[in-house]
Amino acid sequence: MTLAFNPEPLVLQSFPSDEGWPFAKYLGACGRVVAVNYVGEELWSFYNAPWDKRVDLARQLMDIAEQLTNNDFEFALYLLDVSFDNFAVGPRDGKVIVVDAENVLVADKRLIKQNKPENYDVWYESRFEDCDKEACLSFSKESLCNRVTVDHNYYAVCQNLLSRYATWRGTTGGLLHDPPAHVAKDGQLEALLDECTNPKKRYGRFTAAKELRDYLTQLVAAASATAR
Repeated sequence: MTLAFNPEPLVLQSFPSDEGWPFAKYLGACGRVVAVNYVGEELWSFYNAPWDKRVDLARQLMDIAEQLTNNDFEFALYLLDVSFDNFAVGPRDGKVIVVDAENVLVADKRLIKQNKPENYDVWYESRFEDCDKEACLSFSKESLCNRVTVDHNYYAVCQNLLSRYATWRGTTGGLLHDPPAHVAKDGQLEALLDECTNPKKRYGRFTAAKELRDYLTQLVAAASATAR
């Protein structure tokens, strides 16, 4: 099953924030106008925040990509419009939230497994496209709807928000631009971001996304320990 119409009200009600989903709280709708609670400043406001803050936000973004891709409910929620304006950060808890649920494609993995469309069990790798526009993504809705294992959300977050390929409002470099000298010298962050965005190995993005989440978690823990 997929939702081909404007899914925002249904997405917000079916995957409520009260149950841990990374969306704004649904308040109601009138026609195509959807009312949600105020979450906080848009992610763009943190583009030049201190490094430790940006690392924490980046880790949360990768956690969101993972949660929307793999969860106990066997629904995959693919983000089709990923930009700095479509996420917000809570003013009190610093939690990252998806504020645009209109451009979300919902796929029922259980139904895909049941119907067994062609190549349904072959891992799907999103195709990297280095375009000259802001926040562009390359994706096939048919593939997203007919494959069980898909790397789209990792690709979208890495390319449009975190990596050197990310462009927004005239900037380049992504949320993790200008890392501290010790991080830059290590080279691991740049390598993982590159592989997550434009993989050189088959299924490399799946591996890189997991390793990137782990690496960012380590950086957050190190920053927390230093701050004590």
